[in-house]
Parts: sequence; C-alpha cells; structure tokens
Amino acid sequence: MYSSEEIFSRSRRLLGDEAMKRLAEARVIIFGVGGVGSWCAESLVRTGVGHLTIVDCDRVSVSNINRQLMATVETVGEVKVDALKKHLQTINPTADINARAEVFTAETAGDFDLDSYDYIIDAIDSLKDKGLLIDRATRSAAKFYSSMGAALKLDPRRIAVAEFRNVKGCPLARALRQRFKKTDSMPRRKFLCVYSDELLENVGPTDEDGAVGSLDANGHAPSRKAQVNGSLMHITAIFGLTLAGLVIEDICRRFQ
Repeated sequence: MYSSEEIFSRSRRLLGDEAMKRLAEARVIIFGVGGVGSWCAESLVRTGVGHLTIVDCDRVSVSNINRQLMATVETVGEVKVDALKKHLQTINPTADINARAEVFTAETAGDFDLDSYDYIIDAIDSLKDKGLLIDRATRSAAKFYSSMGAALKLDPRRIAVAEFRNVKGCPLARALRQRFKKTDSMPRRKFLCVYSDELLENVGPTDEDGAVGSLDANGHAPSRKAQVNGSLMHITAIFGLTLAGLVIEDICRRFQ
C-alpha cells in the first residue's frame, strides 16, 4: 500500500505540512452525490481530506452515466453512496468515508449532527429539502457552501461564486429566497453558492425511463424529483470541483 506522503506529495508541495494536517483532520459532509456532489467528493479526497460523509438515498441509473462520477454500466442499480465510497477508497484507502444511504428531510434532519462537522456541502436537488438544509446548516457551527441549479447549462465561462443573496439569474436561488421570505425564515448567516446565470431549454425528446434520473430499488423515479432537465458533466463537475475548492481554500487560508 502506498503511504499518504506518496499519494499527496504534490498537494503537500503546494500547500505545506500544516495545511495537509488540517485537511486530513477536516470533517466534511456532502448532501447529494449526483452530478455535482460526486465530483466534489472526488476532489476533496484526492486533495487529502481525511473524513468525509456522503449522503444520498438514490441508486445509480443509466441516465446518470453522462455526468456522475461513480455511474458506469457496471454500477447501474448500486446504491450511489456505496458505489462512490468504493471508488474513493481506491484513491485513499485510509480515508474515513461514511456512506449514508439516506435523504435529508424534515423527518430525518434530527439524525444528522451538523455541529460535528467542519464543513457542510449542499448538492441537493429537492427545493423543500434544500431549503431545510440551508436553514439548519446556517444555524450550525460548520462552514457551509451550496450548489444552485446546474442543469440546462452549457457555457462553463458563466459559472461563478457569490453570496446567496447576490446570486443572479438562477431560478433555484430565486425560488429559495421566495420560500424563505414567505415563511419568514431567512438563513441565519451568509454563505457562498456556486451558480450560473445561463438558462437553456430542453430541446431533445423525453425518454420516460432514460430521463427520470435516479431510480429506487424497484426501478421507480423518486417522487420528490418534480422535474427532470438535461445536464452535462463539464458543468456539473465544475460546480462540484468549485465547491471542493472553496473548502480547500478556506482550510489553507485559515491556517496560513
């Protein structure tokens, strides 16, 4: 087995020993490991983050293959977090990867001790569940970053980072702000989001099996996914890698 010193030699050359120590000690949780979250997890583990919890209740479907890290013809039908954990452990076998095949909802939120993490990453699709996570995460002691909508986009040059209240041109961010305003429950503190102001339309045909996204164990589409839009790996991956970059940069700058 290769040592951590060998695996992360290039990271250590750039970041230094103290930052690598802090990365190895960092505790990060990612909610949603689809087209965005899976690539975020990949980058964090490849850079040296030592403790990662990944949360997603879906199984890999054929329609995930075009953009999700662990989705291949060989993993279709597997639980996403299990398939991703298996892959991540081939990168760093000593990493502490906690795979939770669950969904974050009002009913399960109490099962997650958000204060026990240093960083919380939101890559959830569901508007309701996303809003709940934002509310809980901004009440916690952890640093929080969120992905806005990554579907219906083509131009990587329009991907940006902004504080949630300053995100422009993203229907998901707008819907979340409206939801918070309606319920008089704006996030307790500011947080950064990855987003794009580009918004294209679906122009291709809809395949009821191939376009439903992830399937449950019985092959059915999860009911919480209200709409399925086209999305591409180069966009979702940049979203995920940018989220990881925010975490890594924060750790490094905090201990410079």
